[in-house]
Amino acid sequence: MNFTKKAAFALVGTALAATTLVASAVTLRVGNQGDALSLDPHSLNESLQLTVVGNVYEPLVTRDRSYKLAPSLATDWKQTSPTVWRFNLRKGVQFHDGSPFTADDVIFSYERAKGDGSDMKSYVGQIKEIKKINDHTIDFVLNNPFPILPELFTQWHIMSKKWCETNQATKPVDRRKGIENAASFRANGTGPFRTTFTRNGNYWGKIDGNVDEVIFNVIGNNSTRVAALLSGEIDVMEPVPVQDVARIKANAELKVLQGPELRIIFLGMDQKRDELQFSSVKGKNPFKDKRVRQAFYQAIDIEAIKNRVMRGAATPVATLLAPEIKGYAPDLAKRLPFDVEAAKKLMADAGYGAGFELKMNCPNDRYVNDGEICQAVAANLSRIGVKINLEAETKGTYFPKILRRDTSFYMLGWTPSTVDAHNVLYPILSTPGEGGRGQFNLGSYSNARVDQLTDLVASETDDKKRNEMIREALKIHQDDVGHLPLHQQALNWAARKNIEMVQWPDNGMPWKYVKVNK
Repeated sequence: MNFTKKAAFALVGTALAATTLVASAVTLRVGNQGDALSLDPHSLNESLQLTVVGNVYEPLVTRDRSYKLAPSLATDWKQTSPTVWRFNLRKGVQFHDGSPFTADDVIFSYERAKGDGSDMKSYVGQIKEIKKINDHTIDFVLNNPFPILPELFTQWHIMSKKWCETNQATKPVDRRKGIENAASFRANGTGPFRTTFTRNGNYWGKIDGNVDEVIFNVIGNNSTRVAALLSGEIDVMEPVPVQDVARIKANAELKVLQGPELRIIFLGMDQKRDELQFSSVKGKNPFKDKRVRQAFYQAIDIEAIKNRVMRGAATPVATLLAPEIKGYAPDLAKRLPFDVEAAKKLMADAGYGAGFELKMNCPNDRYVNDGEICQAVAANLSRIGVKINLEAETKGTYFPKILRRDTSFYMLGWTPSTVDAHNVLYPILSTPGEGGRGQFNLGSYSNARVDQLTDLVASETDDKKRNEMIREALKIHQDDVGHLPLHQQALNWAARKNIEMVQWPDNGMPWKYVKVNK
């Protein structure tokens, strides 16, 4: 899917086609290195995808300008017992096709999000059932107590039951299998923008900004994207290539918006198969041996990646949690030392002194300098005899591949949307299972104690005890070398000086807060 001039998605119906923009309409032209792969809000749990659809669809609970929890399609919520939450739904809300939003749409969206093909299972995996009290009141009945349920809902978007049934889109678009349906190309949400991205005149809430239309441009080449901003072809761009930050800052007409991102970039390894799919080693799996995993870790020159590849716009990490995340353990922040000789010895002790060949899967248009990072890692690993066959590709083909677990060694970035450690423990560190558990643990790392602690963390309300449990789980995973942590990347956006916008730490860009000053 490609937005080269205007968003290429179709309008939801003829009623929307009547929407016109007056001559004084305010247009925002956004340039991004990648594309949203679908308009289906349950098809891909990926930040750019969720940012785009999150301007069209809405969750029950959202975040305000300051990234604090705020009501959206639910006006309020409370626990009525340890395992029951009552949510009151907003009245008078319409989907873009004019149909009313009710409890039936929430129940339908729950069943859809937990079903086959959904990438959002971990957001609804704590729910046992939803009981409809009336059209605008529902009870979430949980499997176990889960005190941060509202935080989990911020990325679970609500779809119209009627529209999905009418358009044969009752099941999510399955990116792993290349399956698409009407929800791939058309959208019918309740949000402040419709597709093509024009302001929703019937929106239930206040739109703080003044943008009437958003034109989303996909400009994959870094130099071309910067040139488009400098020439005035686009108004906003993200990400700014780290090597161009100073140049853009020096332009009197432009500004750079910067801040730490909650995202951690890391590498994963297939630790489940008895024989790796894509290596020269036959009959066994080197990644089942901790010594090999640790050798890979210690062979990576993270400071060189930070300074040469990322131009300083990254902070090396030792766990998969950023410091801003609830449950972060600062005493676990020290990485294993970069030590090629120690890594060679570990490889030899494990029986791989001569090294081996291995395919590495990476995106080249998703994270900041992702392709270049993987090239640097490949060069580092060659020092310990590992020949990397690097397969770097667009995220449109990359994500379906790795989500099928059709990989032996891969890159992933993760932002906990709840700003809580559980959203790392449950989808990334837990053994894959039902309800979205371990859904993005693509190498199938498994430790029974980590699984047990994850369950305990979910229901513990005492912050001190909870943080101790989180720390224990992170320490076990760290000692196991369950994944190879790299760094926390920085946010770099650029915009014209006359544009005011909110930069969320999850890299979200809510268009309803954008104001273009004359």
